[in-house]
Amino acid sequence: MAHLIGVHPDRATRPTYRQGSLRAGDTANLQFQRHAGSAVLTLPIGDFCIRRLVPSKREGDGAMSTFESSAKVFAGGILTGLVYVTLTVGVVAQHKASPPDFSSNNAGWLHFNTEFSVVPGGTSPLHNDPAHPHVSNQDRNRTGKQPNYYLADLGNAAILKPWVVERMKQDSSEVLAGKFAFTPSSYCMPAGVPAFHLYGFQPLYFVQTPNEVVMLYEHDHQVRHVYLDVPHSANPKPSWYGESVGHYEGDTLVVDTIGLNDKTFVDSFRTPHTEKLHVVERFKLVDGGKVLQVNIVFEDPDAFNGPWSVMQRYDRVQRPMEEEACAENNQQFFAIPVANKPEF
Repeated sequence: MAHLIGVHPDRATRPTYRQGSLRAGDTANLQFQRHAGSAVLTLPIGDFCIRRLVPSKREGDGAMSTFESSAKVFAGGILTGLVYVTLTVGVVAQHKASPPDFSSNNAGWLHFNTEFSVVPGGTSPLHNDPAHPHVSNQDRNRTGKQPNYYLADLGNAAILKPWVVERMKQDSSEVLAGKFAFTPSSYCMPAGVPAFHLYGFQPLYFVQTPNEVVMLYEHDHQVRHVYLDVPHSANPKPSWYGESVGHYEGDTLVVDTIGLNDKTFVDSFRTPHTEKLHVVERFKLVDGGKVLQVNIVFEDPDAFNGPWSVMQRYDRVQRPMEEEACAENNQQFFAIPVANKPEF
């Protein structure tokens, strides 16, 4: 039986395999060593050598005859084997490099969750104030109760820095006194990250290219850009959606975002943050591709006492993206007066 091994001179105790190529005349470099009942053929290729154990006679010219014929077969076999290895490695690499597909066939991603879900095995750092249970529009349709805004239980908010607690207490007092609480969608404003995942009610779409992933939220066409396989800027200028860079880890898109301004909130409780907010999102298809799950970890050393871990899940919908005119005062819901003739 013949044995084929690729060996690096510095790693002789551990066989190492490497792609290579043979040129005309390489067989002249074959080396021959005789062993009991066999011979070792050695072919140097660059800083590697490939060895084969073949039968050999002990005496007479038969040994050389066996060597010469084996050398030709050996060299041809190496060439064939290396071509096969090259093709196989290429196919495997291409398969491993295939990113998850979030965008084909008019795929959109839809949810109706205005609050983040708890990561399995974890706990939510903030809860609704039990004295003021939240009533959503869906709850109103089901129970007839008056909808209201989210109010956090600030007596059990160890995750928050003191200044954050005080600001949220003031906001809650104003809301209970009748003030309209801010929500990005109702004011047609950017939500920032991670609250981008709380828009809901209209689909989220993806455009995936080799260098960039673009996320487009149908309502008001909010857009995020994720630049792939590049580092962050040294000092990104704070903006609504910050600077997002990403990469694929197998079947997961990992997005790292910094450079966020402090004009947004991180959740539906209207929890503020500073420009030191750092968010990492992991996008992955689950349930046979029917669900897009986004696991989110964010931290801000000036606003929170530790990192938060939350999750959002989107259901797949198949439909083209439609135009939604949020910035034009929701004309589909309210009649806007129009003058019969110009007034100036």
